[in-house]
Amino acid sequence: MTHRRPREDVLVRRGVTVEAIPSGEPLTLQAGQLAQITQALGGSFTLAVEGQLVRLKGQDADAIGKQPPEALAIPEDLHIDALEPLVWEQLRTCYDPEIPVNIVDLGLVYRVAFEPMDDGGADKVRAVIDMTLTAPGCGMGESIANEVCDKVLALPRVGEITVNLVFTPPWDRSRMSEAALLALGL
Repeated sequence: MTHRRPREDVLVRRGVTVEAIPSGEPLTLQAGQLAQITQALGGSFTLAVEGQLVRLKGQDADAIGKQPPEALAIPEDLHIDALEPLVWEQLRTCYDPEIPVNIVDLGLVYRVAFEPMDDGGADKVRAVIDMTLTAPGCGMGESIANEVCDKVLALPRVGEITVNLVFTPPWDRSRMSEAALLALGL
């Protein structure tokens, strides 16, 4: 049995740009609109507004009376060997706004690698992430990839990032972790 948090009614306190789900198109919510939080994971919020699902970025949480997520406390002098586990930790805070499971446990991340920066700087690396989507036509793909970029670029030692959306091999449920299968009741 899956237990879900009850939905929470909120009032939009200021105009804010959100992304329509599943198209990813930008929409503007106006101050005074009523919304319902259907999912609050990874620092972002999925809202139901007038029959439409939308995604509100965590940095705009104040627009619905919530606190923005706190950044991870990571030392700036981070050793390069400690970077990969932190990247995976950050990826576990990225969610498809329609699915209450992070992209790692969904099996969407195929590879994390590091390359030297083009400018030859030894203190920073380029992170390269190969990931897929649950469906090739997912309108939220660009939004999820942008969230991955933002969260991984926030880590010390990461100077650039490349996120490759790949569809080979195709994603299927066998790539999901046991925790993801349980969370979704599968």
